[in-house]
Order: sequence, then C-alpha cells, then structure tokens
Amino acid sequence: MAEEDRDERRRADPDALLALADKDRRGKLTVFLGAAPGVGKTYAMLSRAGRLKAEGADIVVGLVETHGRSETAALLNGLEVLPRASIPYRGRTLEEFDLDGALARRPRIVLVDELAHSNPEGSRHPKRHQDIEELIAAGIDVWTAVNIQHLESLADLVAQITGVTVRERVPDVVLKKADEVVLVDLPPTELIERLKEGKVYLPESASRAIDRFFRLGNLTALRELALRRTADRVDEQVVDYLKQHAIEGPWATGERLLVCVGPDDLSEKVVRVASRLASGLNAPWLVVSIDRADRDVETKEHLQRIEALFRLAEQLGAETRRVVGNDFVAEILKLARREHATQIVIGAKRNRSWTRFFSRSLPDALSHRAAGLGVYFVTPEKNEKPPVQARPAMPGVASLRQAALIATGLVAVTALAGKLVHLAADLPNISLLFLLAVLGSAVLGGYMSAFIAAILSALAYNFLFIDPLHTFTITAPHEVFALVVFLSVAIIAGGFASRIKEQAEVARVRATALQSLYDFSRKLSTTAKADDAIWVAVSHLQASLKRNIVLLLPEGSNLTVAAVWPPDTELDVTDFTAARWTRDKQEIAGSGTSTLPNSRFEFRPLMGPHGLVGVCGIQQTDDRLDINAERALSAILDQTAIALDRARLSEDSVAQAARQEGERYRDALLSSVSHDLRTPLATIVDAAGSLRQAGGEVSPERRDGLLRSIEEEANRMSQFVANLLDMTRIAAGTLKPKRDRIDVTEAVQSAVERARKYFPDRLIEAGIATDLPFIEGDSVLLGQALFNLLDNAVKYGGDEPVNVYARCDGQEVIISVTDLGKGIPPAEIDRVFEKFYRRGKPDGRSSGTGLGLSIARGFIDAMGGKIHAESPAVKKRGTRIVVRMPAGDKAKPEKVSQ
Repeated sequence: MAEEDRDERRRADPDALLALADKDRRGKLTVFLGAAPGVGKTYAMLSRAGRLKAEGADIVVGLVETHGRSETAALLNGLEVLPRASIPYRGRTLEEFDLDGALARRPRIVLVDELAHSNPEGSRHPKRHQDIEELIAAGIDVWTAVNIQHLESLADLVAQITGVTVRERVPDVVLKKADEVVLVDLPPTELIERLKEGKVYLPESASRAIDRFFRLGNLTALRELALRRTADRVDEQVVDYLKQHAIEGPWATGERLLVCVGPDDLSEKVVRVASRLASGLNAPWLVVSIDRADRDVETKEHLQRIEALFRLAEQLGAETRRVVGNDFVAEILKLARREHATQIVIGAKRNRSWTRFFSRSLPDALSHRAAGLGVYFVTPEKNEKPPVQARPAMPGVASLRQAALIATGLVAVTALAGKLVHLAADLPNISLLFLLAVLGSAVLGGYMSAFIAAILSALAYNFLFIDPLHTFTITAPHEVFALVVFLSVAIIAGGFASRIKEQAEVARVRATALQSLYDFSRKLSTTAKADDAIWVAVSHLQASLKRNIVLLLPEGSNLTVAAVWPPDTELDVTDFTAARWTRDKQEIAGSGTSTLPNSRFEFRPLMGPHGLVGVCGIQQTDDRLDINAERALSAILDQTAIALDRARLSEDSVAQAARQEGERYRDALLSSVSHDLRTPLATIVDAAGSLRQAGGEVSPERRDGLLRSIEEEANRMSQFVANLLDMTRIAAGTLKPKRDRIDVTEAVQSAVERARKYFPDRLIEAGIATDLPFIEGDSVLLGQALFNLLDNAVKYGGDEPVNVYARCDGQEVIISVTDLGKGIPPAEIDRVFEKFYRRGKPDGRSSGTGLGLSIARGFIDAMGGKIHAESPAVKKRGTRIVVRMPAGDKAKPEKVSQ
C-alpha cells in the first residue's frame, strides 16, 4: 500500500499534462503588466524586442502606441512595423491593428500593445484580446501590455480607490492563461516626477491627471494590486510546473492550508482559527470532513453540524470537501499532497497520559506521519468541554437482548445437532459445527450476537464434548489449547462476518440512495421551467420520505406557497413564522430545532449559487429521519436549489432577450417611420407648395403630375399605416379571420390587378390552373397577403417580370410568386419573414418597412395555411415565395389561365 501511495504521488497530474500539451500547439502569450500609465511597459517591451531582433529573431511590431513619447518611439527603429488597417468609423478613419496582415505575415513573435483596447464596429472581434487569442491559436507568440486597473475583477476596487471608472476592461482569465507575466514597476514618486516633466502626458493633460488619478495614495494602492496579482500568477505557474513534473509537495512557494473538521464542538473554533491564519498568510484554505467508507457512524445531528461548519467556512472564504475513507491519516495526507497544502490545521483534545498507551489519537498519528508538513493544533480552553467524537452507536437494551436470543438459539440448535452427529459417529472435529453457529449469529444479529455465540459455543463444546463430560473442567492440556484456538477463531470469524454484513447493508442503502438521486437528477434535467422543477422536487421528496412536503418561494418581502404534496397539506401561522425565519436567517427552523419548535414542519433554506431561492418544509413525525435519508434530503434540496436558480437565470435571460428584441423592433420601427413617412410627406408638401405658389399659371400637364404625385404618396402612406395596424393585430392576437369559401382564381386575379395599378411599369404575369378547388379563409386577408408578396417581388426582382402561379397539389392549393432578382443568401432565407427585416435591393439600398412578408405569414398562418421562401428559384437566381392552403370543394371549371 505504501508503495502504491508513492507511485501515485510520483505520477504527474493528467489535467496539468493535457494543459501543457495544448500549450505546445499554441503560441505563447507574454503580458507586460504595470500599475499605471507611464511606468514603462511599452518601453520595456520594445527594448526586449530590440535585443531579440539583434540576435536574429523573427519579431515584428503589429501595433504599438507611443503616446508621443520620443524615447519610446526611438526604440521602433530597426524593427519591422506592420501596416495598420484603415477602418471607417462615424465619418472618420481609424488606424487599427491589422489582424489578417499579421496572420498572413506569420512571424514568430508579434507585438500588440493595449491589451484592453476595444475595436471599432465592423472589426472581426469586439476586443483586442480576442484578436490576440486568434494569433495565439495560429501558433504565433504575442507580446502585449496592460495596466492593472483594466482587469475585470478589480474594476470596482479601482473605482473605489481612484474615483475613476475604467471603461475598457479585460477578463482576468486572459492574464491567468499568460505564459509569462513581466511586472514593470516604478515607484509612485518617480512616476509623478515623470508626469510633471511631460514624459507621460502633454503638460495640459498632466496637470489634470495629477489632481485626479496620479495621486500618491492612488498609485501606491495600484502598485500593491499589481505586485499581488503578479505574485499570485507566479505561484500558479510554479504549481503547474510541479504538477506536470510529478514533483512531490509541499513546496514553500506559497502557503496553503488544509483544515480538518468533524462533528465535535471544537471544529467551529478550528474553522475560525484557520480563517484568521489564512487571512494573515494571504493563503487559500480547504476545509475537509472525512466519512468512513464501510459504515455509517454519523447521526443526523452530526450531519447537520458538518453542514453548518461548511456554510461557515464558505462564508469565511474557504473551499469545502467531503472525503470517504477508512484510514483518516492516509486520506488527509493524500489530500494535502494533491492540493499542495503546506500546513494542516486540526483540533486536538487533551488526552490523559494513560490513554496514549492503548491508542494514538488522530492529531498524534497525523503529526507522526506528516513528514514535511506543518501541523497546527487547535486546543480547547480550560473551561471548555472536551470535543465529542463521532462513534458508532452501541446497541441498546432491546438490541442486546435480541442479539443474545439469536446467539443462544443458534448455539442450542448446534449443540443438539452435534450430539446427534456424535451418537452416529465419533468425530474429532465436531467443534467446526459451532463455527457455523457463530457465523449465523454474525449474519443475523451482528457482531455482539457473534461474540455471545462464540462464548456460548466454547462453553457448550467444553460441557458436552470435552472429557470429563457435563462439567466445565478440562484435564488434557491439548484440549485447553484447542478450546482457546476455537474461541479465538470464532470471535475473529464472527467479527469478519458481521463486518461484511454491515458493509453489505451500507452498500445497499447507499446504492438505493444513489439510484433515487439519479432518478431525481434525470427528472430534473428534463425541466426547463421553475414550476416543473418545483413539482418534480416536491413529489420526489414525498415519495422518498413518506412525509408531507411544502415548498415556498420568496416574492419581495413575502413568502408564497409554490407547491404542496399531498394537495390537502396546509400551513398555519406558526408554520409561516418558522418559514419566514428560515428565509431571513437562512437557517433551519421549526419542528425538532431550537427555533419555533411548535411548528409541525422543519423548514430548510434552499441556497443556490446566487443566494436563497426558496424554503422547503418537511412535516415531522415521531419517526425521525435516519442519517441516509438526511443525506438524500440534503442532496435533493441542493439540486433543487440549483435547478430553481438556473430556471430563474433562464427566465431573466429570456426577459432580457425579449427586451433587446423589443428595443430592436422599436429602433427599426422608428427608423422605418422616420424614413417611410418623411419621404412621402416631403413629396406631398413640395407638390402642394408648388401648386400654391404657381397659382393659375401652372400648366394642366404639370398640375396633373403634381396631383398624381400627391395621390401616389398619400396611397403609399396609407399602405404603410395599414401595414403597421395589421402587424399590431397579429402581434396582439386579435386577428380573427373569417371562414368563407374563397375562389382562388378570383383572389389571385384581384391581387395581380391591384399590383399592376401600383406598378404600371412592371410586367406581372399570372398562370392559374383550371378546375381549382375552393379554399376556406378570409378573402380580404388572402388578397392583402398576395399583394404583399407581389410588392416584395417587384421591389427586389430588378427589371425582370414577376410570375404568379396557382395550382392544385393533392389536398392543397399552391400559390407561388417568383421574381428573378439576385436571390437571398442561404443564411438569411429564414429571416425574410421576420419583422422589420430588409435586405438590400440590387442598387445596394433597402426600402420599405420590412413588414410585408411578416404580415403575409401572419395572415396565412391565421387561415391555417403555410408559407415559405425558396432561393434561388430559376437558373441559380431569383426568389420564390410559396403559399400552401388546404383545398376544399371543386371550383367552377370555366376559369382559364391568363
């Protein structure tokens, strides 16, 4: 076993090796980190690049901001500088980093300054660190620079220190993934002197910076943040290296605490002392509790105390973990080496000197075997009670009586069977029968029954089968030896048999609990809404615990009952008071606790990753929950809390998406209204003004033209307003089409004639099959939908004809409108029916409100039909909109195509 432990410690961490292999395929990232602008990050980066260039390295400058500093700009001499990309932005041209140029040049190292920079709209990535990530993924090493105030996790702290909110931020994971972090440090007083000398900003900007950001206190605090963050990163790199090379810990590169707790009264003090130690050492700490693998030695109270200790430790900033094992010392040391702990903190009770002769306590054994680790003992005060250790529950009077009865009965039966066998044949090994009695007692009654059976078997064997018979006297020395060996073997075999039975029972109970949790997790994984998760949890808890369950959710300052099972379960005033206490204090309250014990329910908080999400009440009975039910309950409540938190986040995400979609529609509507109303209004106003100013001098031809323009633009405005009203009816769900019989031929002809009047210069051809059946629907809605399809085809079909076809296909009538324009890209084919979506016309412009096809789809869907788009339609170009309507009775046969 020791050899296996040594082999395990020598084995490299698989995750660390995978991370190392991934890094070998990627480029390396070097970050020059500074506390504030002007400390010399870019200067240090260019100086180092110049030295490598002189040695023949393939290194180029992708982008460097010198900010007008002459000494920094001078370092660019001799370095290859890639051309920048010109990006138009709000009426001016910006010179930005050319990502594609760097990928095409593919140097060994590229310098890209200003890691936290935000790219302008139209760039491939919104942030520069994403450009750098693409370079690294392509196998190119990147050097960059950033100030400590740009880290996302420090943004609020920097704003609190300096009073300046940093807008451009970079995720901390970018710095965490850096292969090398170079700290560029400068004392605050020297930096202020450089600022006054104009080496950081221009003189007029420098004076304002000194008064606001570049104060001595601000710079000192930022410098400390930079030093601490760099030290943390270096410590992580050391740990990664040691994991990858299977170098055994502990290592004095940084302190890490492993805190051992149990259900005793001293553990709370251990946690608080460890918190103070970790805070003083600025060290991470892990709180661990160890459970036995072969038996359940905890009680419900012990489990609740462990959970309370874990909550306290997490509130104080620790990680928590439960470990299962039999050798507590070996498990603690294995975890300490795996987590690279340097110190172990454990509680130690005051042992009497005479007890050390019989057994060694856990702290003593730990200090004896913890080679290379520091062990910190926390002892109770003199007036404190010694800690209560978790021990297996001893059998009570009733169980002891039962064990004795089982042992006595089996031994009596075995003695009788032995006498019968002895009468039939004189066997020298008749004592083996009594081993069966001991093993049977161990299986049926446990270890105590086996022990009693071993004693009774020895006495019965002596009394019945060892000379002189029917006395407890033994004359032959070999019989004494045989009896002692038999008694020893019986006790040992009985112990093993009872232990196997206990382990089998524990395994059965845990397998049942695991299966129950698996079933619950599977049910929970299929739920997406909070209500579904609540009912799944309540029904599963009631089925598992056989008790009434209630689940309450917080709504503002109130608690509302979300689900109860069975449905007739009710809460009284005391129950609600206990539930509110649990919500406010986030502690267990109600029956069986010291808080409002008169309640019928025990209320437990459901704590999610983002705080309390609910309160669960379990009605208590005289039969209290055992330890396994308690564990299953805790696991189910934890999973329920996570599911509710996930559902809440999902609802918030949907609401946020809806708000963003509403804002997008609002912006599109305002844009459409401002364009599509302003243009016809301007035409109408101009035409009316011309008529008023000209008076009677205007020619009849010009007057007719102006009046025609007014009429056309007024019709255009009317159509636009009608589209908005139709879209409002569809969105509000108030659209209720009629169910009349519609002649498809008349509907298509009417829509075509209407379109020809609106677009007299365009050729619109119709092909209608004979003997078309009637369809059920609203003729007005169908006509408007077909006109919208024709209007769309005319706008985007170029100068080519627009074709309309109607035919019967089985039980459906198919109407298609085809244009011969440039078509729709495959990625946008499903978007053409979205509200306010407009694609560019052949001349590169977009017109219309983007509501025509959306309204057509709404009308067709309301009448029970289907509509879809196909592109290209004819000879790799054009678009076809296809409408399918359910067919009814046959129409009149005299209708012919045009």
